Amino acid sequence: MSSGTKQRDTLLAAAAGGAAVAGSYLVTGWAPSFVVRPVDQAIVNLTPGPIVTLAIETLGDAGHLIHIGMAFAVVVGLFGAVAFAGLRLAARTDRRAVGVATAGVGSWLLAAGLTGISTQALGAALPGAAVVGIGWLRSPTGRPPAGDASSPDAGDSVSGTDSADAAGLTAGVDAVRRRTLAVVAGALGFVAATVVGRRALATDDDPLADAPRSEGAAARLQELDDAALSVESADLHDLVSPIGAFYNVDIAEFDPAVTASEWSLTFTGETGTDRTVTFDELTDRPVEHRAITLRCVGEDLNGRKLDNAVWTGTPIRPLLESVDPQGDCDCAMLRGEDGYYVQFPVDVLAEGFLAWGMNGKELPSGHGHPVRVLIPGHWGETNVKWLSEIELLRVEDDGYWEERGWEGTGEVKTVAKLWDEGVTDLGDGRIELAGHAYAGTRGIERVEVSTDGGDSWTDATLSEPLPDVDVWRQWRHVFDPDGEHEAVVRAVDGEGTRQTRAPSDSSPSGATGWVRRTVG
Repeated sequence: MSSGTKQRDTLLAAAAGGAAVAGSYLVTGWAPSFVVRPVDQAIVNLTPGPIVTLAIETLGDAGHLIHIGMAFAVVVGLFGAVAFAGLRLAARTDRRAVGVATAGVGSWLLAAGLTGISTQALGAALPGAAVVGIGWLRSPTGRPPAGDASSPDAGDSVSGTDSADAAGLTAGVDAVRRRTLAVVAGALGFVAATVVGRRALATDDDPLADAPRSEGAAARLQELDDAALSVESADLHDLVSPIGAFYNVDIAEFDPAVTASEWSLTFTGETGTDRTVTFDELTDRPVEHRAITLRCVGEDLNGRKLDNAVWTGTPIRPLLESVDPQGDCDCAMLRGEDGYYVQFPVDVLAEGFLAWGMNGKELPSGHGHPVRVLIPGHWGETNVKWLSEIELLRVEDDGYWEERGWEGTGEVKTVAKLWDEGVTDLGDGRIELAGHAYAGTRGIERVEVSTDGGDSWTDATLSEPLPDVDVWRQWRHVFDPDGEHEAVVRAVDGEGTRQTRAPSDSSPSGATGWVRRTVG
């Protein structure tokens, strides 16, 4: 095979690989049955812990783009390799049908093997086969296709009647190039149209249904609304984070697709009896509506992965007691449908909450639909989404992030936030500083504000305390600036312990320090 033919087939194969992935996306959307998902999950699971930590610390949320980009590249390459084999077989047999069949069947087998779903695999198989069928050119003269090494180039010396053949072959080379570029452009157009069209059809913004037995959620939401401070900033939300603005962190890019009718929670391990609870059984249990705040262990000191919602669900303690934990069973491993797992003490788990509603609506997919666990006062990563199993253990074991060098199963650290939208010029010469403070189940006693870099301190105004044990508070302070000021904020928890001054990175157990910014 000449270098020209190899380059042409490689280009067509890459276009076929991209079209195959786009075809799968067109059929499945951003769902677990999308062909990229299993490869992305494998990359996430196989990436060494130090690399994961480095990506989080240096790239933050953008770190997800690395593994999803790698997954796309791998999958496009796999389907491209199948298409390349189809092009080569078509050339050897001089039959287009052989190439199309090879690319189509091979792509279907690959997609079905990756996802385990045979019908939706056709979404990847048909576009890839179409690119091969349109892009491959049969040689009508029995010679190798124009552009091969055995065909004279336009610059070769020819004589007599060969000059006409040379001119014809040169024109043929140009025609093949135009045909190839047209097919590649068509494949790229299909990819673009698929992305735009699929997004236009997306229903992510559709209103969520009311959570089962959520009558009390409205009352709790009103209670939090009444307790909120009046601040001038229109962009700083109050004591309840809107569902669409609530931060979201997962180990992979694809949420498990679990319906309420399919969901169940199984208790295993050191129990007197194993037990499986269905969604209907869970929602028939006593219902509570708790305001619970979550904070991510991997966020920067003044990062934005801190939010609060009113969650609808039921306490986990009665369910734990119903399976009769045995002997010195001191810890439990919680597992989710996404492959995530975390371990903590049984007595801590007993204070937890199984939630199926959020702010009066059903739990969104991205937050663990249909059921997640919420553990008071602990880092957000301990609150397993898409919860499917609780295994009671006699011996402690590392969870997902512990295996990767983090210590995020501990209690959250005290913090007061001052985001950009918390700094407001009141128009009368004064500046308003406002934000949120959180200390887990210890609660917030006060927030101290300095406008001179920490030389002097003033207590900020706080929102009214709430009866919930694991919820943030708002704070507000107004001052008259005389030029630029270094504003510093720090919180004091309910045990009288002040927020740690010394700064530290988020790894391995959460960022520390006082929040500082220049205002005025």
